Amino acid sequence: MAKEKEVKTNAMRILDKKNISYEVFQYECSEFIDGLHTAEKTGAPVEQSFKTLVLQGKSGQYYVFVLPVAGEVQLKAAAKLAGEKSLEMIPVKSITAVTGYVRGGCSPLGMKKQYPVFLHNSAQNFDKIYISGGRIGTTLCLPVPELIAVTGAKLGEF
Repeated sequence: MAKEKEVKTNAMRILDKKNISYEVFQYECSEFIDGLHTAEKTGAPVEQSFKTLVLQGKSGQYYVFVLPVAGEVQLKAAAKLAGEKSLEMIPVKSITAVTGYVRGGCSPLGMKKQYPVFLHNSAQNFDKIYISGGRIGTTLCLPVPELIAVTGAKLGEF
């Protein structure tokens, strides 16, 4: 569990409230770095490290996609999974307004609103995965079934 004196993020508060155990990894970073560099800084295995992307459908609905840090979202497959005609990444300038998080600190847990979450099938290859902890410099490691349960994530290929 997280240390008592640690400043909690919304993601951590949600996990604590649901009694889900997780590990916190802190790293020095004052601005956005990609997931590959984050994994390097925390010592997390790259293949178990996942990034959070927010996309918007033609309908205007937002969707959260959690995929391997080295991967790229396949927009057509993601749109089909979400039941949308098409999807596009939200502009960087909109991330905070839509999610409450900053670029590089976006967690699938604790956004301003609960958007539909999709987790890449490859997450099932691991007991635990690493995701953003809700701020730059914080990574969380938690069991995949618990992440699925707390976010209501649907598994898929995208």
